[in-house]
Amino acid sequence: MLEFITSFLTLFALRLVDISLYTVRFMSVVRGRKRMAWLFGFCQAFVYVVAIRAVLSDVGNWGKILGYAAGFATGTVVGMWIEGRLAIGYTHLRLVSARRGAELAERLRQAGYAITEVTAFGKDGMVTLLYCNVQRRKAREVERIAQEVDPEAFITAEAVRSVRRGFWGA
Repeated sequence: MLEFITSFLTLFALRLVDISLYTVRFMSVVRGRKRMAWLFGFCQAFVYVVAIRAVLSDVGNWGKILGYAAGFATGTVVGMWIEGRLAIGYTHLRLVSARRGAELAERLRQAGYAITEVTAFGKDGMVTLLYCNVQRRKAREVERIAQEVDPEAFITAEAVRSVRRGFWGA
């Protein structure tokens, strides 16, 4: 039983690290972060080879097989959590306000964010459309301010792959 538990925990840990690195590496690739992708890729490949070697050296060991599978599943979630905490890159926020667009734009500018303000026509009439590009770690702050000023504001966010010029003061 001790061998089963040791095998399980060893492979679980290896796959947890492997897949967490894989997930962060993949997100680095998507965001165009070549150096980070290389570093995470190198480490991930090394851990993967160690893990797969351990499993293939003893294919009949169910502790290793179950640890491998459980580590894979858990590593995916842990990798997503790590990548979210790192918050690498930029986010493009689109805010639509039917009643308080000018006030929202002013409040965000006072907080140091660059805002592009456009008058638009929505389903129920005139709206203010605000564009704001921020570092990912600051997106929640913009959303918080928007909800304080206009709880009815419609907000969407999307990843920004590359950035050239512009104001990035906040």
